[in-house]
Amino acid sequence: MSNVERDPAELRCGGVVTAAEPEYELLRPRTVPLGGPRAMLVGRTLPNRDRRMVGAWCFADFYGPADITGAPGMQVPPHPHTGLQTVSWLLGGEVLHRDSLGNEQLVRPGELNLMTAGFGISHSEESPVGHGPVLHGVQLWVALPGDRRDVAPHFEHHGELPVLSTADGAVTVLMGELAGAKSAARTYTPLVGAELSIAAGRTLRLPVQAEFEHAVLAVSDGLAVGDRPLAGGDMLYLGRGRREVSVRADRPARAVLLGGIPFEEQLVMWWNFVGRSHDEIAQARAEWEHGRSTGESDGRFGVVHGYDGPALPAPELPNVELRARGRTRWST
Repeated sequence: MSNVERDPAELRCGGVVTAAEPEYELLRPRTVPLGGPRAMLVGRTLPNRDRRMVGAWCFADFYGPADITGAPGMQVPPHPHTGLQTVSWLLGGEVLHRDSLGNEQLVRPGELNLMTAGFGISHSEESPVGHGPVLHGVQLWVALPGDRRDVAPHFEHHGELPVLSTADGAVTVLMGELAGAKSAARTYTPLVGAELSIAAGRTLRLPVQAEFEHAVLAVSDGLAVGDRPLAGGDMLYLGRGRREVSVRADRPARAVLLGGIPFEEQLVMWWNFVGRSHDEIAQARAEWEHGRSTGESDGRFGVVHGYDGPALPAPELPNVELRARGRTRWST
């Protein structure tokens, strides 16, 4: 998914974390239009004002459930990415992915689309013709570490993922490993991502790695982590040092658990690029604009075929130099 803001702020993230104790920090989403001012709205919890990452997870959008009956639904034109992985996970509806490597894949609930941008890729995402009435899901980004940020781009679709079921609910492991269940999705840093489905009136208790920092993103109402209630779209950061995360539901509810080793590199994150310097971002932008204007298929980002419409132009760079930043507002 693209960051489609026409005047995107520099998204500051990366850097060393010093605190190692469990904590609670509520991250509220901000509302962003997906595809223009009259488009579907999404809630963005990462990057947040103070805390910009959870492990290598550097971007989190939550949308829906949206009624898209008679509407276009999701329509994100071809756009570029560098230095990250995009993680598409649906709770309802369907989204069609096309990319410059020639992949075309419809993703449905319970299936994972994972695109590793590496040195550079472009893709589009859209609700297909004849789509259903509801669209509900999350879009996540994972920052690639410095020594792997220029890997060759590639795409994975995982139609079957490990699921752990108990009387309290079910856990689907999207990436990484949790409670002995391991996803086949490729990762480049130690991390975990999982969907939690909690039965009404039950508490789902999950063993987690104490060296990871964790957060829970509520994708429905009626949830509490420990004794802290969450509204749909809220994220609760939990810090490090925990060996268990408990999520309670007073009605059938769902959440996404994110975690990972704190990401200690400083990043420049602007528009749809993750890099390490202003010049790196400016070069990626220039190469995207050149390829977009000329239609050259052999450039850095290639061409997405099959989308009915033009590629997304890059915003203008700000008038100040983009700086590599720490992963929180307090880190250098």
